Amino acid sequence: MNDTFMKEKPIFPLLTSMALPMVVSMLVNALYNIVDSLFVARISEEAMTALSLVYPVQNLINAIAIGFSIGIAALISLHLGAGNKEKADMAATHGMVLSLIHGVVISIVCTAIMPQFLRSFTSDETVIAMGVTYSRVAFMFAVVIMAAMAFEKIFQAVGRMNITMIGLMGGSVCNIILDPLLIFGIGPFPKMGIAGAALATGIGQMVPVIFYLIVYFVSPIPVRLRSGCLKPDAKMALQLYSIGVPAILNLALPSVLITFLNSLLAVYSQSYVVVLGIYYKLQTFLYLPANGIVQGLRPIIGYNYGAGEYDRVKKLYRTSMGMCAAIMAAGTVLCLALSGQLIGLFSSNAETIAIGTSALRIICVGFIVSTISVVVSGSLEGLGMGVQSLVISLCRYIVVIMPLAWLFCRLLGADGIWNAFWVTEVITAGISLVVYHKSVKLK
Repeated sequence: MNDTFMKEKPIFPLLTSMALPMVVSMLVNALYNIVDSLFVARISEEAMTALSLVYPVQNLINAIAIGFSIGIAALISLHLGAGNKEKADMAATHGMVLSLIHGVVISIVCTAIMPQFLRSFTSDETVIAMGVTYSRVAFMFAVVIMAAMAFEKIFQAVGRMNITMIGLMGGSVCNIILDPLLIFGIGPFPKMGIAGAALATGIGQMVPVIFYLIVYFVSPIPVRLRSGCLKPDAKMALQLYSIGVPAILNLALPSVLITFLNSLLAVYSQSYVVVLGIYYKLQTFLYLPANGIVQGLRPIIGYNYGAGEYDRVKKLYRTSMGMCAAIMAAGTVLCLALSGQLIGLFSSNAETIAIGTSALRIICVGFIVSTISVVVSGSLEGLGMGVQSLVISLCRYIVVIMPLAWLFCRLLGADGIWNAFWVTEVITAGISLVVYHKSVKLK
């Protein structure tokens, strides 16, 4: 039940011990995303296109789940650092209840809008039918996703990273095993096609929830979900949303961007839309180790800020920046050296591979500099400064890249859109540094 190690353990070992389980679990989760796409690609190119078009809405659902849970974790860490366990319990309890409500609403709304959403991007009825089939099954599990994320962030907020690692890995492994069985009807399993991919994902999402519940009741943690904390508290709800809503928008903005870019790329050919979908699958795999470090950083930086340990806050920020930069440098080398092979994992279409190879080599130029905005945004969220973090994400996903993509595609064709990615990262990095140093006043 002791959580003071967050302000006592040396910085690098502490950050490594908190981040490493998250890096491992996020890499496994990224592997699941890759494997899921590989199996869907074996159904047909239309199936892969459907998955690419549904992805922005899936990303939005995940953004709401993760973003609001970031607000839960930030409040828990700040209150624990300040020694106020009662407030920490209230944050956890209110956060879980609100997360479940979000899940019910999202499941209904997203299922209803999908047919018209898909028709906005394609007139291919096969693609539309596959997208509707996949989304109806996948969106049934929205409540499960919300509960899983709320529990995950509660455990992370008290430093129990190993628990979340096991939960995430268990769900991902389950998904990977079920994918071929349900898609292709192996053994006693029915052949469900793209619906099988969605069902495998949903079942995989249930595994962490079951595991977290078992651990929660068997192994005590410093924060508890208590019926005594269920009394509505407008101030607590406002605090959760003041951090959670900007975090949700931070994570949802890529969906807006992808939708916008799909509309630009669809003018050229369907292959460009497929390439963008493939890139975001690969980007998930490449960025997740860095995001794992940021997830490990959030509870520590929040706890130390709440405890008034400002020197440790500075060291945590600098150390995280160095670790993430090393990861992104490795990702850049990988994309430059193996771009064709990476795209070829998802498509055998010569045009798609050629377009994707060029796109990946151009976009990866901005990977290393993106470290700055990723770490700054995560640090601000951990410190409860959600609005400031949102400013950075708005620049990265809307304010800078959208006008650049629109302009560049008219000057350079489709390749101009790929160039807009790295130019945006450079501009946003500068803005991020200004926002951080103006917002975080460390005595």
